[in-house]
Amino acid sequence: MKLHDDVHNYYEHLVLDKIVELGLNKTRTSDYLADLCCLALNQVPPKYIRYEVDMAFFLGNYERSKMEKEVAIALRQAIGILDAKENSPTT
Repeated sequence: MKLHDDVHNYYEHLVLDKIVELGLNKTRTSDYLADLCCLALNQVPPKYIRYEVDMAFFLGNYERSKMEKEVAIALRQAIGILDAKENSPTT
């Protein structure tokens, strides 16, 4: 078993999907996006899975909606942090 191939955090998909939905993947650098993912993922609880189909089968609409809201909030906060850092005067 290769842990990095067999197990992943389901929130990673949700964060990436939201980034694409917002169009950030077209307007931001890869470094910005990597930092954004790290900041956002550190704000949500991990949900480790092996197969996407497991989540589709076992995840109810309420929980899925809750997770998507958590991701939206986490991304909004992470964007605020990164944008503030980019716009802050350097000394």
